[in-house]
Amino acid sequence: ALETLKIFEKKDSRVKSAAATNLSFLYYLGNELEQATNYADLAINADRYNPAALTNKGNTVFANGDCEKAAEFYKEALRNDSLCTEALYNLGLAYKKLNRIDEALDCFLKLHAILPNSAQVLYQLASIYQIMEDPNQAIEWMLQLISVVPTDPHVLSKLGNLYDTEGDKSQAFHYFSESYRYFPSNIEVIEWLGAYYID
Repeated sequence: ALETLKIFEKKDSRVKSAAATNLSFLYYLGNELEQATNYADLAINADRYNPAALTNKGNTVFANGDCEKAAEFYKEALRNDSLCTEALYNLGLAYKKLNRIDEALDCFLKLHAILPNSAQVLYQLASIYQIMEDPNQAIEWMLQLISVVPTDPHVLSKLGNLYDTEGDKSQAFHYFSESYRYFPSNIEVIEWLGAYYID
């Protein structure tokens, strides 16, 4: 894929931008941040209004720990394409990392309106409500998530934890048991179930 895309580097600016965007993303996936950054810059220089290039640039900046600057790239991508879901999702993650929880929640609620059955978005919404110490809302979003991914042992154990925190042992037992059924090697789940049976 890298070799094929490099052929397009010498073409006109739109083709070059598209190729550089994809190359940046591939290098990012391969955890080669320096190359990913170089190609993200090349893509932006070739087409300043390419939302995917701006998102890739934001990702490389985010990976280097500068969430504030990453958020700026994601916002610029959204100014160029308000339906760029990758930029909106990553902006939500950047705000979450920066502890700007209300703004993160706003991003993920907008995304939920666009992608109502996205497991990642539902998970982030549940996670944010957990951070906001609103377990009832967190449980509501987790239940929606379970309807999308009913066999995910991590989500099931997370839901068990939420019910356990709320003092609802029977619901917690149900979800921990389901989690154990799909993934019987999770030590935390085994410990919880063992303690439950001892009680």
